[in-house]
Amino acid sequence: MNVIVAITGASGAIYARQVLGLLIDNKEVANIALVLSDHAHDVVEAEGVTLPKSEKIELFKNDDMWSSLASGSARWDAMIVVPCSMGTVGRIASGVSRTLIERAADVMLKERRALVTVVREAPYSLIHLRNLTTITEAGAIVIPASPSFYFQPQTIEELTMTISQRAVEMLGTEVKHRSWGE
Repeated sequence: MNVIVAITGASGAIYARQVLGLLIDNKEVANIALVLSDHAHDVVEAEGVTLPKSEKIELFKNDDMWSSLASGSARWDAMIVVPCSMGTVGRIASGVSRTLIERAADVMLKERRALVTVVREAPYSLIHLRNLTTITEAGAIVIPASPSFYFQPQTIEELTMTISQRAVEMLGTEVKHRSWGE
């Protein structure tokens, strides 16, 4: 499986780090395309997050509209936008493709491939809700970055991992984690 990971400027770089780690360790994942928005670089630094490095990861510039991520004929199987800002959701919902992140998301939707968005905002405005509805109706999966407390997490890492694991699982890959009732 070839997966695109896009990081936008929403708070929650820990989710991006965890998702990348899960994908790197996943034997089903052969290649990871990584794209960061301009503001994502600032948020990753401000939140003190170090993104993992791997031979599986290829970094793409967000303004590189000639890359394979911008074409439906390229074989990228799925995409996770983590964290996903509401500005990015709005541009995806309206079909605006100013950047590689937005174009790659557009490609996933038009090609009927998996697009998972881990959205970070609170509270949601009516505009946010309508945009989330639009991308859901177009085939995207929306996962609010609202971690679960069922398993009594003891650290921020354990707490946020509940969302990171769900996001990777939505790609159709196997992710080992505790399930309800275990």
